Amino acid sequence: MAGEITFFEIGVDDVERGRAFYGALFDWSFEPGPSGESAGAVIRTATVPGGMHGGDPGASAYVFFAVDDLDAALHRVRELGGTVEGSPADDDDVDAPYGQFRMCRDDQGSPFGLHVPPRTG
Repeated sequence: MAGEITFFEIGVDDVERGRAFYGALFDWSFEPGPSGESAGAVIRTATVPGGMHGGDPGASAYVFFAVDDLDAALHRVRELGGTVEGSPADDDDVDAPYGQFRMCRDDQGSPFGLHVPPRTG
């Protein structure tokens, strides 16, 4: 497992307001998200790609760290006393456009995500 930050997600109440704020602040560009413009956006930055989802007022930014094998990493999280949240999405596989994601909490309850980036080539 490499552990580089490979993706981030920002939860906001209103996606359009979020786009306006972060676009003006950081000069980020946005594209419609996989479930449509009003539900979210893909964020293009100079370095790390991200996403924005609506209906999540006051949410913290979610940071995702790269792993090669999601199942092995989730097993290790549990071994170390952390927890794994939710269950895999039906379309959450390495052939999905954005790869695989899973939210976790460390052994002190701090949230973080694991990400297997999509295959290239």
